[in-house]
Amino acid sequence: MNHRLIDAVRRAGALFAAAVLALSVAGCGVNNVPTLEEQAKARWGEVQNQYQRRADLIPNLVETVKGFARQEQEVLTSVIEARAKATQVTIDASQLSDPEAVKRFQEAQGQLSGALGRLLAVSENYPDLKSNQNFLALQSQLEGTENRIAVARRDYIAAVQSYNTELRTIPGRWIAGWLYPEAKPMAAFESAPENAAPPKVSF
Repeated sequence: MNHRLIDAVRRAGALFAAAVLALSVAGCGVNNVPTLEEQAKARWGEVQNQYQRRADLIPNLVETVKGFARQEQEVLTSVIEARAKATQVTIDASQLSDPEAVKRFQEAQGQLSGALGRLLAVSENYPDLKSNQNFLALQSQLEGTENRIAVARRDYIAAVQSYNTELRTIPGRWIAGWLYPEAKPMAAFESAPENAAPPKVSF
C-alpha cells in the first residue's frame, strides 16, 4: 500500500514538475497571441485606409478625364461602377478569419484596379489631358496611393503570417488552446496575379 502511495505521489510530482516546466518555458510568450492578433488587425486597418484614399481620388480623376475624353463613356462608367462596388464590400476585424470575406474584398478591389488601369491607358490618346495640371496632380496622388497600398498589403500579409505561425507552433498553440480558445487563423490578403502590379500611372 505504501509503495503504491509513493508511486502515485512520484507520478503526481513528475506531472506537476512537467506542467511547471511547460508553463515556465511558455510564460515569456503568454501574451504573444493577442499581441500578434492586434498587430494584424492594425495592419488590416491600414490596408483599408489606403484603399479608401484611392477611392476618394477617383471622382475627381473621372471628372477630369471626362472633360477631355467625354466619348470614353464606357470606360468612365466602368470605373464609377467598380468604385461603387469596392466601397460597398468592407471587412471589419472580426471577419479576418473568414477567407471568403477577404476574397470578396480582394476581388472588388482587383476589379477597381483593372478599371483604373483601362482609364489611365485611355488617357494616352489625349495629349491635352496628359498635360493638364489637375490630371497630373491626381496622377501623382494616385501613384503615391498605389505604392502605399502595396506597402500596407505587404505589412498585413507579414503580420498575418506571424500571427498564424504563433497559433500553429509550440508553445503558442498550447497557450492559445488554454487561454485564447477563440483565436482563429486569419486569411492572408493576396492579389490575383493579374493585379499583382499597381496600375501604371506615370507616362
